[in-house]
Amino acid sequence: VDDKYQYSSEDKDIRVHGWISSDPPVGFWMITPSDEFRSGGPNKQDLTSHVGPVVLSMFTSTHYAGKEINTEFRNGEPWKKVFGPALVYLNSVSSEEKPLNLWEDAKRQMMVEVRKWPYNFPESVDFPKRNQRGGVFGQLRVHDRYISNRLMWADSAYVGLAAPGGVGSWERDSKGYQFWTKANKRGYFSIKNVRQGDYNLYAWIPGIVGDYKYSANITVRAGSNINLGVLVYEPPRKGPTLWEIGIPDRSAAEFFVPDPYPTLANQLYTNHPEKFRQYGLWERYVDLYRNDDLEYTVGDSYHAKDWFFAHVTRDVGNRTYKPTTWRIIFELKHLNNNGHYTLQLALASATDSDLHVRFNNPNADPPHFATGTIGKDNAIARHGIHGLYRLYSIDVPSVLLNRGRNTIYLTQSRSRSPFQGVLYDYIRLEGPPKT
Repeated sequence: VDDKYQYSSEDKDIRVHGWISSDPPVGFWMITPSDEFRSGGPNKQDLTSHVGPVVLSMFTSTHYAGKEINTEFRNGEPWKKVFGPALVYLNSVSSEEKPLNLWEDAKRQMMVEVRKWPYNFPESVDFPKRNQRGGVFGQLRVHDRYISNRLMWADSAYVGLAAPGGVGSWERDSKGYQFWTKANKRGYFSIKNVRQGDYNLYAWIPGIVGDYKYSANITVRAGSNINLGVLVYEPPRKGPTLWEIGIPDRSAAEFFVPDPYPTLANQLYTNHPEKFRQYGLWERYVDLYRNDDLEYTVGDSYHAKDWFFAHVTRDVGNRTYKPTTWRIIFELKHLNNNGHYTLQLALASATDSDLHVRFNNPNADPPHFATGTIGKDNAIARHGIHGLYRLYSIDVPSVLLNRGRNTIYLTQSRSRSPFQGVLYDYIRLEGPPKT
């Protein structure tokens, strides 16, 4: 199978893409020097091409996010936004040269265009020149006393300016402009060429759960270069880590991704790091778990081998699907009968799902926790490995736990189609707070 979703990419990586003709050797490329006008931040996925070949330049869409990122207007609300400019770049080489030289040339041209941004040729007053923009810089650090007594560097943090809103609201914003950068290993960041306006500063850090938001609004003016100094993020945390599954990076890529059916395999993704782009992987769950659903034993199981990348429904034939219940088995040598435990449950994606969480009683009614119906990401059907991020900090009274063996039951309860399900990002059980 070769379809358009297999050519999806994160917005931060969609700088240049296109097609090559080998006879004659000609390249057709779309170069996008900036994604300041795109929706949903740097990690939102979108299409780059249709099989055909067709080259796309996606300014905004609901792909891998759903209606939560729709651009909606009410009561005569005024709105204006400049999309682009983007460059259509054509190149060619002689028949004696390698066609892949066209790709190398396109990448070089992309770097030229990035250095030119913001362009000086647009005459519209709605497209500010470089001297009509400003910047913001600073350092982001992390305070988590259960990891270190010292402030830690926010290594490789994604730091951005977006419309004022709640924590994490940038991921669902499609009306405003967004300006993002990646901090260095010490957490230093510099956001340049920012349009004048009022913003909040947001961030998330690979390896750290949750979202950061700077407490005050930031007003950027032409020529301003605002130094925010040292900012400190305190991630969600109630107590010490007892165990964890996965990596908190807003993606399910670290979990087990099966081989596709040979008849559906796209050779482009053979031995490719984005193996999840293969078609039909959701159907492999019932091949691997024919009689019983997934069971993961903390301390014995390994997330890259034993945790299926998508919590999907079970196909029982006749276009009928049933909910699936995954089990996490773990031991508690000591139980604090007077304390509360916490389950940090981060989802990388959800599609028309209602995730129920139960502790040591698979039949508890109502469940000890339920997300309610969430998500229209459609990442499973569209070969994505993440959609919109969701984090739940679940209070677990000690009365729900046992000294010794315990089981957490995760049930995705909605089951009308094979594409309903969730992708987990990270799960962590924390003990009661230490004084």
